[in-house]
Amino acid sequence: MPDIVVTDVIASTIVKAIEGRDDLIDITTGNSNGRPLAVVLRHLENGRVFGGAMGLSSAGLLFLDSFFLPREFRGRGWGTKILKEFEDEGRRRGCRSAFLYTISFPDFYARNGWMALGRIPSDPPGTFRALMTKNLEASS
Repeated sequence: MPDIVVTDVIASTIVKAIEGRDDLIDITTGNSNGRPLAVVLRHLENGRVFGGAMGLSSAGLLFLDSFFLPREFRGRGWGTKILKEFEDEGRRRGCRSAFLYTISFPDFYARNGWMALGRIPSDPPGTFRALMTKNLEASS
């Protein structure tokens, strides 16, 4: 008999069991093309990763799950280049739209053609998460 466990330690077996399943998408859309995607900024000589973007493509939609750059790389065009590469790879994979939510930099995404769908209040008071989308067919 199975049981239900609540945890804040997410082992790779949990990730594989939950994220690695395309059954629902396959049943709903007939399409099980979900693939992870990462675009990273790394040191040319030693390969150290400074930051970048991670997400996945699935059933014609590109999800941007995480995006981070250290302060020393911000305001120098790196973020825009990484975001563009992320979007371009989504297009190559056949994605027509993209989706994200951010707590930090909605203006950055708006400058890069993303549109706000709405805002969800979070803590501390005055903080919010912005839900955003981008039509990947309309831009290249």
